[in-house]
Amino acid sequence: MGVWEPDAPGVMELPSGRFVRGRGLRRALPEGPEPEFGVYLLGKEPPAVGWESAWLRWPDFRLPADRPQAQQTLRRTLERCGDERVEVACGGGRGRTGTALACLAVLDGVPADEAVAYVRRAYDRHAVETPWQKRYVRAFGAR
Repeated sequence: MGVWEPDAPGVMELPSGRFVRGRGLRRALPEGPEPEFGVYLLGKEPPAVGWESAWLRWPDFRLPADRPQAQQTLRRTLERCGDERVEVACGGGRGRTGTALACLAVLDGVPADEAVAYVRRAYDRHAVETPWQKRYVRAFGAR
């Protein structure tokens, strides 16, 4: 087991010092070590991967279909980021992935009203694409 290198493609450091990788599944898997756990945010079941994974049904440009399941999965994901290579991914790697990364940041101590800006600085300046994704992150802090 191991964690991501801080300068690896798509890797974001959380306030606690944990690392998580975000990526778009429409792009090739980055070179280097594979994830040990992945969370895939897609409207339909993702293809099989060679590591442990979880699927959150999350249609493009929308919100998770099962919000309690999403919260539980993201809490588990944050725990695993401490000593495993964890990735969070959707098709393009920005909207749903950015939203999930912002929720992880909230769980890790970033105030909910600052989490989108945090992810845009640390991961991708276009992360969290829709107004309802931004509202979801702000509300995530109240749960």
